[in-house]
Amino acid sequence: MLTLKQKQLFKEIDILPIDLKTKIVDKILASITPVDAEIDSLWIKEANKRKDEIETDQVSLINGDEVFKKISQRLNA
Repeated sequence: MLTLKQKQLFKEIDILPIDLKTKIVDKILASITPVDAEIDSLWIKEANKRKDEIETDQVSLINGDEVFKKISQRLNA
C-alpha cells in the first residue's frame, strides 16, 4: 500500500513547477537538519568575510579546472 502512495506522490512531484519543488526540498532538508541560528550566523559572517576578501583583492582566486587538475596530479603521483 505504501508503494502505491509513494508512486502517486512522485508522479505529483514530477508535474510541479520548479519553484514549488525547490520549496518542498527546502522544507524536507529543514526537517532532516533543523536550523541552528547561531551556526547560520557564523556561516553568513564567514561568507561575507570571504566575499570582502575577493572584492578587495586580498586573496587570489584559482580557476576550478586548475584546482581539479592539481588534485588529479597529486592523486596520480
